[in-house]
Amino acid sequence: MAKAVLTISSKNYGAWALRGWLMAKLAGLEFTEKVIPPDDPAMKAEMLLLSSSMLVPSLQHNGVKVWDTLAIGEYIHEIKPKAGLLPADAKARAHCRAICGEMHSGFSAMRGALPMNIKARFPNFKVWSRAQQDIDRVLAIWKECLASYGGPFLFGKQPCIADAMYAPVVTRFSTYDIPLDKASIAYCKRVMELPAMKEWVAAAKKEPDEIDELDAEF
Repeated sequence: MAKAVLTISSKNYGAWALRGWLMAKLAGLEFTEKVIPPDDPAMKAEMLLLSSSMLVPSLQHNGVKVWDTLAIGEYIHEIKPKAGLLPADAKARAHCRAICGEMHSGFSAMRGALPMNIKARFPNFKVWSRAQQDIDRVLAIWKECLASYGGPFLFGKQPCIADAMYAPVVTRFSTYDIPLDKASIAYCKRVMELPAMKEWVAAAKKEPDEIDELDAEF
């Protein structure tokens, strides 16, 4: 199988880049990274939530170019079906796609109020009411999935596309000191202990602080 090329942005700030990258890692897809520079308009559009159609990350493989994060996940599932990016059970698979779609198109208040910033810490961060509603919904999704499929990940024993979609939220909850229930704390710990997440975080911490707009406390 030809080696893929995954175009990503900042590892400290790039929530969508993390999702696509983590999907590829979880599936065991061999790829090289192409990192766009901080002054690239596509990168700033992703970082500052200004783009209605995210072109980062994008995956090139065997003459195919896929640039939407969910489409990347579906494509990787098609070429590596045994990797388990989607649940084997049809009912669980539909549920997984539904909560991934909800993350893909929703939670705008949380995104705006709590932008991903892995290196930063804001203790006792004040969350405004609309963002808190989004947080509550995320926690309800996690609670339902963990109870329905037995954990330790959202759809069972191994991480899947859903865990990749919610991984940036895990980092946000740490950055902004969001109070969590015991089960959610355990889930966040499991996600952050994934070897791929450790690799991503280590790289993020080495990045220079080059996007000043995102270092402000919202």
